[in-house]
Amino acid sequence: MNTTRQQGWVAFATGLLFAIGLGVGGMTQPAKVVGFLDFFGRWDPSLMFVMGGALSVHALVWRLVRHKPTPKLSTQWFVPTRRDLDRKLLGGAAIFGVGWGLGGYCPGPGITAIASGAVEAVVFVVAMLAGTRAVIAYERRDALRKAAELSAAETAVSPSPAPVKHH
Repeated sequence: MNTTRQQGWVAFATGLLFAIGLGVGGMTQPAKVVGFLDFFGRWDPSLMFVMGGALSVHALVWRLVRHKPTPKLSTQWFVPTRRDLDRKLLGGAAIFGVGWGLGGYCPGPGITAIASGAVEAVVFVVAMLAGTRAVIAYERRDALRKAAELSAAETAVSPSPAPVKHH
C-alpha cells in the first residue's frame, strides 16, 4: 500500500475516533457546551475532562514520538515554530470564542453534529464555511492590494530609462 493511501486510512480512522469521542463526550450538544461556558450560572465542568483527556493522550504520545527523525507516514514533522501572539491571532481567538459561546458548537463538533440531522448544526456549518470563505477572499484581496502598492513604490523609485535621441 502506498504512503498516500496509508495516510488516507490513518486520517479516516483518526477522524472516526475523533467523532466518536466528541459524541460520547457530549461535545456535539450545544446545551452542554454553553453550560460549560456559563461560569457564573449553571456551570457544567464535565467538558473539562474531555479536553483534559485529549491533552493527556497528546502529551504522552508526543513525548514518545518527538525524538524520531520523521513521522511514519511523512517525510517531516509539521510543528508550529511561531511563539508570538499577534493581533490577528488574538482577534481570531476572540471571534471564535464568541461564535462558540453563541452557537454552542466549534468546528469539529459542528461538523460531527450534522450526522444527527440537527438543522441548527447544518446551518452552523454552512455559516462557518461562508465565514471561512469571506476571510479567504479578504486576505486574497489584501495581499493583491499590498502587492500593487509594492509594485507602484518600486516603479516610482526605479530610474527612468535614458531618453532615446533621434537624429
